[in-house]
Amino acid sequence: MISYNPLWHTLLDRGMNKGDLKDATGLSYGTMASMGKNEPVNLKQIDRICKALNCGISDVIEYIPD
Repeated sequence: MISYNPLWHTLLDRGMNKGDLKDATGLSYGTMASMGKNEPVNLKQIDRICKALNCGISDVIEYIPD
């Protein structure tokens, strides 16, 4: 399973919220909702997040074995 918990912690550490992330990346509400439910999103969206936050992929997602 993919978890976006690292992303939410990264946002908190930077004093940002999900709305700030959406504004910074241009992600759709659907993509934001999918991430909120730990559902998969396209790697292009992950790339946009990493670029906007100037961070690595491990700051955005983690793999949790089922």
